[in-house]
Amino acid sequence: MRGGVIMAYTTIHTKKNGVKYVYSVEGYWDKDKKAPRNRQVCLGRLDEKTGEVIPSSRKTRVAKRAAKAPEVTATSKIIGPFLLLDKISHEIGLPKVLRRCFPNCHLQLLSLAYFLVQKGHALSRSEIWSATNVHPLGEVMPSQRTSELLNSITEDGRQMFFSKWMKTICAKEYLCYDITSISSYSEGNEYVRWGHNRDLEKLPQVNLAMLFGQNSGLPAYYRRLPGSIPDVATLKTTMDALDFIENKKLTFVLDRGFYSASNVDALFAAHYDFILAVPTSRIWIERIIDKHRDEIMLPDHYHVTGENESLFMLTHLHQWKGKRCYLQIYYNNAKAAEDYDAFTTQLLHLKQELETKNERSENADDYKRFFVVNETPKRGRKIMFNNSAIEEYRKKYVGFFCLLTKKKLNPFEALEFYRRKEKVENCFDDMKNQLDMKRLRIHSSQAMDARLFVQFLALILLTKVRLIIKRSKELKNLTVREVMEAMETITEIKYSGRYGSLITEAGLLQREIMAAFGLPPETLLHDSGK
Repeated sequence: MRGGVIMAYTTIHTKKNGVKYVYSVEGYWDKDKKAPRNRQVCLGRLDEKTGEVIPSSRKTRVAKRAAKAPEVTATSKIIGPFLLLDKISHEIGLPKVLRRCFPNCHLQLLSLAYFLVQKGHALSRSEIWSATNVHPLGEVMPSQRTSELLNSITEDGRQMFFSKWMKTICAKEYLCYDITSISSYSEGNEYVRWGHNRDLEKLPQVNLAMLFGQNSGLPAYYRRLPGSIPDVATLKTTMDALDFIENKKLTFVLDRGFYSASNVDALFAAHYDFILAVPTSRIWIERIIDKHRDEIMLPDHYHVTGENESLFMLTHLHQWKGKRCYLQIYYNNAKAAEDYDAFTTQLLHLKQELETKNERSENADDYKRFFVVNETPKRGRKIMFNNSAIEEYRKKYVGFFCLLTKKKLNPFEALEFYRRKEKVENCFDDMKNQLDMKRLRIHSSQAMDARLFVQFLALILLTKVRLIIKRSKELKNLTVREVMEAMETITEIKYSGRYGSLITEAGLLQREIMAAFGLPPETLLHDSGK
């Protein structure tokens, strides 16, 4: 409730002659009669063929009356991006979850998330934006207040949010799990460490692990990790951290960087379903491929995917320490050369790890198989390729790839689920390049945690916007930023006194954007209630 306004909405009335008119209905509290009241203003006639509202003379009358009254003042704020973001945020239930977890600051958190999606600038610049744009909080957000907000976000609040958010969007969900590195100049932050930097930057980093729902298409959960921790070592702790959602109907989708015997054991122990890419260089995998080598090449196992990719595929029933699972085997002759290039690149990385004595436990089998290590007190360590082993692998196993699944899936279905994990990579790219997260310049872990949380809220909204754009024939060639900028031409003009407010007209592109987001044309003809 703002300024006595209880609610504001539009309604349609049909006259006896069949003509439909759109009315703005504003609810307010009558102080004298101590009861709620409504007032209606006719906004115009509805054109049923086009769905557009032919405005009444109200806008013109309001402007003319206001112009004739010298004591009347007018203010203008950008409202277009707000209309989009507020629509989708309520559709996915984000404000409701935030309000339950952060009752004292949910509007400010939501406003900062809107700012990041719209502008992608540092949070320090949100004060100017909040003075010129309509947003959930509805008032200017001084930089000092933003700093106080970040300091007030507790770990309990974040965990409560994750619990309620995952229950909101996750039922029987496939969750893609992946990790990215965020480089940092920060000093004194215990999470900023040297480690394997995925962007190949020579800076210490923080690692960010994220779960992404395939059915919802939205980010579901994240946790920050010290930059020195390898990917394969994070999965068990993440599963332990998810015990709060009490939902074992989730399926983890993981790339081969998370494969290890201990991780497979942990997935079985936690009773989660999983789709896990496994390296074909593992001896037990090669034995299974050898067993099915001739069978898989038969026409019965030949398929063409939705991406016009030709593959041979079959399913092998496997026993993992007495537990039933399935190895999905795929072969693509056309990709054999590409796979060998990738295999060669991986060998060069492994050689570098050996030379720098920075071995990773998950690569122990590959070190032993593909390299010869000679080490003497005088000459030190000398690393050589085991060329015969490399050539044997190239001839027999390049072009194959495998997925290990707990649930019995056909190989086509398993592959489709697995390849959706690229959305996580898109999320990481958006967070870094669209939401001002390329570098961390925060020196305390508490401030970093709060900033990451606001970034995550913005990422949820940005991802939803991107999904809508992708599904729209008219908008599919636009970026999120271009859509936001296009809507910035729509403004709300507020007059002082009794003259009310107006929202400026939309052009063709703005109308197409609004239609894609499910906003009817009459949205622009009623008061915003702010």
